[in-house]
Amino acid sequence: MSETTFDVIVVGGGPGGYVAAIRAAQLGLKTAVVEREHLGGICLNWGCIPTKALLRSAEAHRIMRHAAHFGLAADNLRVDLPAVVKRSRAVAGQLTRGVTHLLKKNKVTVFDGHGTLQGGGRLSVTKDGQGVADLKADHIILATGARARTLPGLEPDGKLVWTYKEAMVPKAMPKSLLVVGSGAIGIEFASFFHELGAETSVVEVMDRILPVEDPEISAFARKAFEKQGMRIHTATTVTDLKRGSDSVTCTLKGPDGKAREITVDRVILAVGIVGNVENLGLEKTKVRVDRSHVITDDWSRTDEPGVYAIGDLTGPPWLAHKASHEGVICVEKIAGVPDVHPLNTNHIPGCTYCHPQIASVGLTEPQAKEQGRMVRVGRFPFMGNGKAIALGEPEGMVKTVFDASTGELLGAHMIGAEVTELIQGYAVGMTTETTEAELMHTVFPHPTLSEMMHESVLDAYGRAIHF
Repeated sequence: MSETTFDVIVVGGGPGGYVAAIRAAQLGLKTAVVEREHLGGICLNWGCIPTKALLRSAEAHRIMRHAAHFGLAADNLRVDLPAVVKRSRAVAGQLTRGVTHLLKKNKVTVFDGHGTLQGGGRLSVTKDGQGVADLKADHIILATGARARTLPGLEPDGKLVWTYKEAMVPKAMPKSLLVVGSGAIGIEFASFFHELGAETSVVEVMDRILPVEDPEISAFARKAFEKQGMRIHTATTVTDLKRGSDSVTCTLKGPDGKAREITVDRVILAVGIVGNVENLGLEKTKVRVDRSHVITDDWSRTDEPGVYAIGDLTGPPWLAHKASHEGVICVEKIAGVPDVHPLNTNHIPGCTYCHPQIASVGLTEPQAKEQGRMVRVGRFPFMGNGKAIALGEPEGMVKTVFDASTGELLGAHMIGAEVTELIQGYAVGMTTETTEAELMHTVFPHPTLSEMMHESVLDAYGRAIHF
């Protein structure tokens, strides 16, 4: 088999890999992508996109349930679960085809198979045990992503105990459900299934749900979820699963140390991820791995010359948009683009698409104080915003954290309708190093939810108008 040479080879066609490949091609580099499953990766096929399609169906269901509030009538409302899943899969398929088109448009060569490093800038591609291609490049970018973590005794079986994959294509709606883990993935699935009728419980080993969020936001979210009827168990572990013919009896150990059992139809595991480092040929290189994630420097370089790693394969935050931006920075550095800057992970927004939505960027109030900062904190409730009331979404808040001495925006934290769209305003502000003065002098349109962003800034300095 003859060897084909490229400037850049990307192993993995997810949001980190395909974006890196397209940017490399734009910069005039001869580029290839090796993908063993689906272009678009987990995000487009089994993560970000199809889950948002599911959650959109849940949102439509919620609005229809409350139709009378808007002066409307929606009688005989029912959930057609197969149709909900079918729509979600169709959305994912459309975007995957879009990635294929983009790679072709940018003249990126795609190899269908599994890539393995051979050392010396060489990579072999195999499919079903058969050789597909032998490739060579001065620069090889690993973007193989990650998969769901499992815990001893809680291993998924695809029938009673699900990972995110089974949870996205349920054949029937469970009457009851236990979600293990209250990060973004766990809470989104809990929100979806609960809205469509499943009696839903959430177990979290930490002392609060959504533990990466600001504590005020976590507390607000818990109250909102419990008001909806979810059962939340914090500082609690699942010590045993007894699987029956069509149900699971779960043993929970709470903060008091006492064990109790609950029986549910299905269990969803959402306890983190592990990097896909296996069978990549890393043992033939100097690449270092720590707890399943590849160690890199600020430019995504590993300890092996010419080998890079981006996205979920590396460190947190494990987000698709972080992977894409890392990929761009990586190839621009390779190509010698001037004024390339390392990624500042503190400026990466995070979003959770439950109801109510949650979004944040930067430091939480406790994190800022732990750094020894004196802070000014502003808050504004959705109840004080005309657009939120008109939407029928009066529950939520916007919180901003500033450095008291410099006015630097340190962090922003939101919960409520459409905050996943609003957060980018603060992200832009942090990237451009804005202070409270620029934000105060910015004119926000009325009536919009974004006015709460302005009011929260004003509140931090005792100048809020509508609160």
